[in-house]
Amino acid sequence: MTIMHTARDRTHDVAQEISREFHDLATIGRIEPARQAFVMLWALFTVAPIVVGIDKYFDGLANWKDYLAPWINDIVPGSAHQMMLGVGVVEILAGLLVLTMPRIGAYVLAAWFAGLVVNLVSQGEYYDIALRDFGLMVAALALARLATTFHKPTD
Repeated sequence: MTIMHTARDRTHDVAQEISREFHDLATIGRIEPARQAFVMLWALFTVAPIVVGIDKYFDGLANWKDYLAPWINDIVPGSAHQMMLGVGVVEILAGLLVLTMPRIGAYVLAAWFAGLVVNLVSQGEYYDIALRDFGLMVAALALARLATTFHKPTD
C-alpha cells in the first residue's frame, strides 16, 4: 500500500510540475529571465524530439535515412529505413523524458546530439547540420543545468 501511495504521489508531483511549466510558458513575459530560459528550452526539447521522431515514420521534413552514416548502417541490423524507425521511437521517448524529468532527459538529449554530430561528421559532409546539432547539444546541457534550479526532483 505504501509503494502504491508513493508512486501515486510521484505521479501527482510530476503532473504538478508539468502544469506549472505550461502555465509559465503561457505567461512567459511575467516570469524572471532565467526561468524564461528554462521554460523555453524545456518546451523546445519536449516538442522538437517528439515531432522529429514522429516524422521518421513519414519523411515529411527530410529523407532521414540519407543522414545515416554508411558505417553505422553496416553495423546495425536491418535497413536504414528500419534504423530510422527505431531512432524515431528513441526521439519520442527522449522528448517525453524531458517533459517529465528534464534533469535527466536533457542529458539524454545532449548525448543523443553528440552521437548525431559524430554520425554527420564521419560522413565527410553535412557539417552545417553537425554544427546545428552541436549547438542543440550545448542548449540541452544548459537545460539540464537550469533544471537543477527550476524543476524539483521527483525521487
